[in-house]
Amino acid sequence: MLNRRRLTKILTSAGLALAVGIASAISPKAVHAQDKTVRIGFQKYGKLVLLKSKGSLEPKLKALGYSVKWSEFNAGPALLEAINVGALDFGNTGEAPPIFAQAAGAPIRYIAFEPPAPKGEAILVPKDSPLKSVADLKGKKVALNKGSNVHYLLVKALEKANVKYADITPVFLAPADARAAFERGAVDAWVIWDPFQAAAEAAIGARTLADGTDTVWNYQFYLASQKFQESEPKLIETILEALREVDDWAKGDIKAVAEQLSPSVGLPVPVLEVALKRQSYGIKPVTRQVITEQQQVADAFYALGLIPKAISIADAAGPLAP
Repeated sequence: MLNRRRLTKILTSAGLALAVGIASAISPKAVHAQDKTVRIGFQKYGKLVLLKSKGSLEPKLKALGYSVKWSEFNAGPALLEAINVGALDFGNTGEAPPIFAQAAGAPIRYIAFEPPAPKGEAILVPKDSPLKSVADLKGKKVALNKGSNVHYLLVKALEKANVKYADITPVFLAPADARAAFERGAVDAWVIWDPFQAAAEAAIGARTLADGTDTVWNYQFYLASQKFQESEPKLIETILEALREVDDWAKGDIKAVAEQLSPSVGLPVPVLEVALKRQSYGIKPVTRQVITEQQQVADAFYALGLIPKAISIADAAGPLAP
């Protein structure tokens, strides 16, 4: 018969073993293994929404034992916040949102990029506006989505025109709200990207004060959480492979792409064709040159006090191309 001390020791050991077993069963790694779902964030426009609509990623992931969950966002900053809180694994944005996200401590990694598309964003004014140049924005109200690509376009365009950022009044609005403010005359100008840019040109005759030509690169980046980048390189390569296939199809048949996007985006095919022709094609591994250029964007934002601290883009770079 066991004495009390011996019995207590046995029960304690058994309890510890059970606790360890339960902890292992519900650990993040175990939950992820059971879940087998890749969570991808997309916006209304771009290669990821095309990939979603074509359905060509699902069989590739299924072959690896995974499914995919798609989530739509109205702009890049919100998408990257979802990565930050662990709700997404992968997504794409323009060049500015990851800088704001990294400055806020988000564990993101640059995975791939699309070549520059400087005509795919612009500073717009109403067709009958008296404003004729970027220099005329001094003292004016300018609508834009804070932390998006167009934020950097505005900063650099003002700099080029010798106008201080402090000399304009930025009005931070999401695209739909900015369009409404622009139409009713509550703001003097609107800095926006395609396809919203093309839609405003077609529907209300918005006039381009300046686009990104000779001013900004307007890169599109594919990003992942640090955890996903480090633990699932095979899944990332599978996603990029599917994206490259869609990209090849898109650049070869812009009208077909516009027809496919039109129902989900809610814009006419001719408007989307204009936007798609201003887009860039080719999904490439991130290079040191791109990281250097992205660092210039980050440094400009820090100098203006738009981000709270200086950051090193290289710290958020995944594997770089040779």
